[in-house]
Amino acid sequence: MNIFTSRLLQSSLVVTLGLGAAQAAEPVAKPTVILVHGAFADSSSWDGVTAKLRKDGYPVIGAANPLRSVKGDADYIASIVKSVPGPVILVGHSYGGSVITAAVQYSSNVKALVYVAAFAPETGETAAGLSGKFPGGTLGPTLLAPVKLADGESDLYIQQDKFYSQFAADLPEAQAQLMAAGQRPVTIKALNEGAPAAPAWKYLPSYFIYGSADKNIPAAAIEFMAKRAAAKKVVAVDGASHVVMTSHPTEVAELIESAAALK
Repeated sequence: MNIFTSRLLQSSLVVTLGLGAAQAAEPVAKPTVILVHGAFADSSSWDGVTAKLRKDGYPVIGAANPLRSVKGDADYIASIVKSVPGPVILVGHSYGGSVITAAVQYSSNVKALVYVAAFAPETGETAAGLSGKFPGGTLGPTLLAPVKLADGESDLYIQQDKFYSQFAADLPEAQAQLMAAGQRPVTIKALNEGAPAAPAWKYLPSYFIYGSADKNIPAAAIEFMAKRAAAKKVVAVDGASHVVMTSHPTEVAELIESAAALK
């Protein structure tokens, strides 16, 4: 081997080793966070959480939950989960918790569940039933008369003049009024449809966060569901309303990041 060939091989080895070191130093890609809103809200309710997660380097999808039926909505969310190449942290608010609980059975890349003032039903349980399991919920009297739909189903809305005190009392009232005007309705069917078999919280790590002043889902109900699910972490935000992700986005984002960091 002549000196030129020897030096060429040495240079190639240095370059190869350098590339290997650089590749080894590359950070592991962070999981995608899919945020699923609940009834009477929309994806914009996650804006503060989304901003924090994106700043910290997480890919985020704010899914538009149809709010038509547990199974149909779960199928829809599952299709979004399946479109993501890599691990997913699935986050649900309110009725969205019922949806993420059911959606996982169609997907294999969900690594953890985060319930944000959300339902985590057992097989056969309904959102309506769980919200009435413990005292303190006052949603019923604030609802408009059901809006009849062409397919025979009925939509439910919160009366706009009651939305602030019922749903978002820890936000500026002007902001709550905008949310009231743009609220997404949920069908009566969706709130009364039993959860399918094999709820995901039985085999995936779960995390819970809720507000102590929630009037839609009493704190006692969420504490019951979190304990039953053997949650990895439970956060109670003192004085927070049902839209704790809107009023306390930092706390919610931090909990999601805790779920994402779980090995």
